[in-house]
Amino acid sequence: MIDSLLQRKIEKRPDQVRLRGRILFLTEDPELIKRQLAGEDLPWDTKNPANNPKLRDDISTDEITPAHYCFYFDETLGEIPYLGLKCGDVMPISRGDVKRGGFVCAVSGKRRGKGSSREQSPYAEMCAGIQVVIAENIERIYKQNCQNLGLLTSTNFSLIDRIRGGEEIALSEFTAGEDEITRQVIEYGGLFPFNVARMQGKVFLPAIEGAGRSARSTRATSPRPMTVAEKIFARHMLNEHGEVGVPSVKPGDTGFARADLRFSHEYVTPMAAIFFERYVGKDAKVNDPASILFFRDHLTFLDEVISEEKKKLGLLDLATQLKFKQQDFAAKQGIKLHGELTDRKGSEGICHSIVLESYALPGQLNIGSDSHTPHVGAIGCVAFGIGTTDVFNSWITKDVRVKVPESVKIIIRGKKHPNVTAKDFILKILSLDYVRSGKALAKVMEYAGEAIEELSVDERATMTNMAAEIGGFTGIVAPDKKAVDFLVERRGMDRAKAEAMIAGLYSDPGAQYAHVIELDAADITPMVATPGDPGNGKYIRELNTPVPVEIAYGGTCTAGKNEDMDMYAAVLADALKRGTRVAESVKFYIQFGSQETREYCLRRGYLEVFQNAGAHVIEPSCGACINAGPGVSTRPDQVVISAQNRNFPGRSGPGQMYLASPFTVAASAVAGYIVEYEPSEKKELVGA
Repeated sequence: MIDSLLQRKIEKRPDQVRLRGRILFLTEDPELIKRQLAGEDLPWDTKNPANNPKLRDDISTDEITPAHYCFYFDETLGEIPYLGLKCGDVMPISRGDVKRGGFVCAVSGKRRGKGSSREQSPYAEMCAGIQVVIAENIERIYKQNCQNLGLLTSTNFSLIDRIRGGEEIALSEFTAGEDEITRQVIEYGGLFPFNVARMQGKVFLPAIEGAGRSARSTRATSPRPMTVAEKIFARHMLNEHGEVGVPSVKPGDTGFARADLRFSHEYVTPMAAIFFERYVGKDAKVNDPASILFFRDHLTFLDEVISEEKKKLGLLDLATQLKFKQQDFAAKQGIKLHGELTDRKGSEGICHSIVLESYALPGQLNIGSDSHTPHVGAIGCVAFGIGTTDVFNSWITKDVRVKVPESVKIIIRGKKHPNVTAKDFILKILSLDYVRSGKALAKVMEYAGEAIEELSVDERATMTNMAAEIGGFTGIVAPDKKAVDFLVERRGMDRAKAEAMIAGLYSDPGAQYAHVIELDAADITPMVATPGDPGNGKYIRELNTPVPVEIAYGGTCTAGKNEDMDMYAAVLADALKRGTRVAESVKFYIQFGSQETREYCLRRGYLEVFQNAGAHVIEPSCGACINAGPGVSTRPDQVVISAQNRNFPGRSGPGQMYLASPFTVAASAVAGYIVEYEPSEKKELVGA
């Protein structure tokens, strides 16, 4: 494999870029978008931005490429971009509109590309003719996916006039402010050609200054106090000789980090496999298949909820092809596949659930094809989501491009109320101005404080998982006795071995943070995120009128863990004791995150409680969270309360989705409207 790549001819892009085509402004006003699609070029005043129409903020990858259309993994995606874009209550863009419009540039506001790590989104834009995207700020994974594919990005709105004028623009305009490696990835037109040039010795890899050598000198750099995440990066970064591990790193250091574990699921594996076979070779072998995992976890129940219209478009058949392509590639490469069950419908488990239960270890660096890969930061490892191109490149090199991020320390002090959970903590954090304004983008979220220390590993995983909704690089909790107990009790690991693993994995006194957020657990009461965005956090007691619900959903990687099941069971057992059950007006779905969690529920007698209380129990899968299983809404006026992680427009059907904790979801299912859970034995404040 390597020999063939060493002989391949690789060239840089031209130094000048000329973009010939139109600019699409993704505005809040749907009529303005429709007029552009009909052929009108919207006036735009780059010198007086206040004169311009309001651009859409927070455009998620769910809106760029709705989940069902990600079953395509070829150029057909060029007909899809922005099909889910919602402006008010209108979705102004139809299939093929962008491609027919002759657009080369798309412009939007803050936090472009938030949410899922799906590389289908920038790939769809490219296939539709878009060559550059401009926004006020851009989410990390989406931006990296753009760079990996060769799609140019910028936050410089003055480029609009130059593109319209047909001017040549220096490529350096798009590399300005980027680190040395990212600059070269852009110059080579993407990650794969860059990596081939890297193998051929054509690219410049800067020495990590924190590693003891400066890029300009050979003087040793003094060791520095590091955060727990920085320590893990230092252990995994490659030095200038290609050896793993450097003495220290600091934010901004760039290089390649050796991954302990690489995983992907059926939404991403097929596209990555096609890239691998096309660019590396059909008979080429991946590097170290034993450290790669595949999962069939996203689309197991799709056939139960996909509409007849989508079936007629062939989307169910396409989804089945994703499954077969992953199976075939896994068998050919000797890669472990956690797949579907053979004796009943369902999967072995959601990738994040299984990786936490069975694979991730303190101090590791793990990468996965999903934005919720930080889930396993709960056990004290650095884990982050990557796109398709990063996945297939990691199969070649076993490493991943990294710019060491800054860290934000989030300290939650004191003791929490008995009806408050990690989900309420994270919804509170998501509602803060610092997060909503995009200041936390691409940073490590390090959770600490007494209230965090009292959380179990399962509950910590809710916090680290939803670092993705913050837009963070990852989330992490320094491993402690709770992590050791988890490894001993859930993995059967020797306690001395587990304790040795966590040695030194803490943030040093004097470690530097970009920002510190401090909260008092006693101030936080049960919360919901109102429809449209996980950042729309409100205390339930602030809802002005009762909110009736038709669907309650408890599950997904975020809320399908053992301790989540404890919460659903506690609420429903309380209801049964009072002689009540799930309200007649509500359908309550409880979905396990893994077979291990299902077995846990069997041992605890929870299945009987769930069924007696009127809940519908579902085998493991991502399901409703990605519009692919029971629990999705079917009408725009339908109200859903869900313990999942995202409520972006259209993500889980057309309804109005509120996010909440497992306690709140179950209590609301029983009441028939959104309520706080009140334990039968109330206490003022308790440990988590």
